[in-house]
Amino acid sequence: MTGLHADRVVRRLADRLVVDDVTLTLRPGQTVGLLGPNGSGKSTLLKLLAGVLAPTAGVVTLDGRPLPEVGRRATARRIATVEQHADTGTELTVRDVVALGRIPHRRAWTPPTAADAAAVTEALARTGLTDRADQSWHTLSGGERQRAQIARAFAQQPRELLLDEPTNHLDIQHQLDLLSLVASLPVTTVIALHDLNLAAMYCDRLLVLREGRAVAEGTPAEVLTPVLIEQVYGVRAEVTHDSGHPAIRYLRPAAPDELQEGVTGDVPTAH
Repeated sequence: MTGLHADRVVRRLADRLVVDDVTLTLRPGQTVGLLGPNGSGKSTLLKLLAGVLAPTAGVVTLDGRPLPEVGRRATARRIATVEQHADTGTELTVRDVVALGRIPHRRAWTPPTAADAAAVTEALARTGLTDRADQSWHTLSGGERQRAQIARAFAQQPRELLLDEPTNHLDIQHQLDLLSLVASLPVTTVIALHDLNLAAMYCDRLLVLREGRAVAEGTPAEVLTPVLIEQVYGVRAEVTHDSGHPAIRYLRPAAPDELQEGVTGDVPTAH
């Protein structure tokens, strides 16, 4: 089996199952969205896929080999990750940050090669940061910092890219720009998202988690139904498909007085 694969992985924290018997196969070039409420296990599953955490049970394989057999350095050459938040107290330029993606490809203390420089230049260009290359990373906006982190991951030249809620705290335009960029990259992507409409727009497949377990998997049209949204998120929604992909409109919860009227059968009187 080629590519990244999680087979019935479990991650236990004390007496709690954070990830419980989840299987996920990544198909080359696809963008897979991880959905679920806070605490559903999305971030933990990403860390299991990246080899940052070891499963309590089950196995994560890369090209058919368990990640511990592949080795951390070889895994880092293949799999890049982008966390929710990135910060550093060190004064770095954007180019310096992007160049961190080349570390898995070099021996310790060896200088950058021409191939390293070319990969960084390409990553800056791909993410629209060429004109920011010599600027301090600390002076970037939130959206630009996220783009710089994706450029760093792209410079790593991975075949698999894992992103943990990269659109958090970004305005709508930057969310759309960022996800358009991710979808255009020639890699297999797993991305944890909260926004169901963004997941429907940019993901080929979805895996929905609740309390650590997979409760649905398939295309956005198959997964994002009013029934599932209410079961997993506890909210009512209408789902339409006029745009070619599901579009979710959330329904406002009933006000307390409306609920009381529904219970008592009282009807307001017009005056």
